[in-house]
Amino acid sequence: MIHAALMSSLVFAGLAVGGLAAPVAPAGDEDLPLRSDKATPVDQHVIELAICLDTSGSMGGLLNSARQKLWTIVNDLAQAEPTPTLRVALLSYGNDGHNAENGWVNIETPFTQDLDRVSQMLFGLTTNGGTELVGRVVQTSLQELDWHASDGALRMIFVAGNESADQDEQVAARSICREAAARGIDVNAIYCVYGSDDSEIRPGWRELAGSGNGEFAMIDQDNGSVVIATPYDQTLITLSAALNETYIPFGEAGEAGCSNQAEQDANAAGLNFSSAASRAATKAGKLYSCGSWDLVDAIRTGEVDLTTMNEEDLPEDMRAMSRAERMAKIKSMQKQRIELQGEISELDGRRQALLNKELARQSTTNIGSFDLAIRSALRTKAEVLGFAFSPLGSTVAMVTSSVEAASPVEAASSIGAASPVGQAAPSVEDAQPTDYFIRFGSGNMDIWVADDLVVDFEDARLGGQDLVHDLHVAPGTPEAAALMDVLPTHVRELVGALQGAIYLSWNNKIYLVTGGC
Repeated sequence: MIHAALMSSLVFAGLAVGGLAAPVAPAGDEDLPLRSDKATPVDQHVIELAICLDTSGSMGGLLNSARQKLWTIVNDLAQAEPTPTLRVALLSYGNDGHNAENGWVNIETPFTQDLDRVSQMLFGLTTNGGTELVGRVVQTSLQELDWHASDGALRMIFVAGNESADQDEQVAARSICREAAARGIDVNAIYCVYGSDDSEIRPGWRELAGSGNGEFAMIDQDNGSVVIATPYDQTLITLSAALNETYIPFGEAGEAGCSNQAEQDANAAGLNFSSAASRAATKAGKLYSCGSWDLVDAIRTGEVDLTTMNEEDLPEDMRAMSRAERMAKIKSMQKQRIELQGEISELDGRRQALLNKELARQSTTNIGSFDLAIRSALRTKAEVLGFAFSPLGSTVAMVTSSVEAASPVEAASSIGAASPVGQAAPSVEDAQPTDYFIRFGSGNMDIWVADDLVVDFEDARLGGQDLVHDLHVAPGTPEAAALMDVLPTHVRELVGALQGAIYLSWNNKIYLVTGGC
């Protein structure tokens, strides 16, 4: 079970911002550093997603998966060419806490480009009993959201649930999906297996997608997220915190926006290192902009003209400045931000190389996961409209941590520092590389830190056999502590917060620590 501090909050799946008006420097300030990744949005570059999540009592696994993979989905869309203008709405349904007159449907946030707002509302969702009226939530999405008027935009509804799609006696699900499709809004169905697959329920969800000109996916809501720790995560988290210092809150929304940015950082970090690292990459990417409350982004995108804005909207420390001093501060923050974003992007590229290293291994893929269902459907329709993506493959895999650390210090810490139990630890110079992998089951996710040793384990497991262990070590003993010392720092921190099993290979022997670490 994941420690409470690590699971105090969870992050999904979702979704984004970006693609605001073309950056226009105020008159006389043409030398203001502007990022070149913003282009004038056109109808064909608009992507709108209405995410409808079943929040009845049995759907905790779905919410966890959604929170966990939010930034993964955003980062995937950020790589699309051309860069889209992304607007996201979040709806919940099937919750007894909602209004019965609305069919137990609630719009958590209408279409927004505020990424942090989507994350905030997602983390605020809770499960509660429920009657799941799929037809009603599709109807609400169709009739009450402000959809883009152009047929050239990609407009999609994603409905995820695990009960029959035909419980709504007032609004027929297939009929409302056909109505949506006729308006050029695709309805995609995500059937969430809860326990065993119900062969009588599944066809209804498939037909729902067919009626709505959308895609159908079946996911395992309780075992659909794989989380990877890498040597780069902690550095990315540190850089993300430094990035926050380059924001200048202004106006009525300034304080709340700045506070929510930090809150969503904490939500991601409270979930696990991987989510926090993915969020850091999002904040350095093309789909993250805070022009509604940050003066640097607002000036960059042309949303605010420093020459005409109300002085009372400025931060208190900038009100006494001359116009030239104000612009100098904005330029300084923008320069620092660009440098930090560059560091994050470079480091995340190395992180992604680790994550992608073993995608070809079927036993390590994340098939049947929430984010893969959404990413696959998005890509299918987006590519028809001219968007280009790098190959998807599968979402995640185990990663090698022992020889590809982010720094010489991490590299040194990743080679063996402990000998077989009961013997004195050799010096670093005498040590041989240590192989290790960790697997922890925790609710709806598996957490892996791995190298090639995992192949032997997976082959044995898939063959219905147990991996042969040379030595079984009880947790909390000096022997277990000695084995723990073999792990590099970032892995040791992860292990310290979890309970599960550690497998270590040392001098051609495999050691097992079970029952907690």
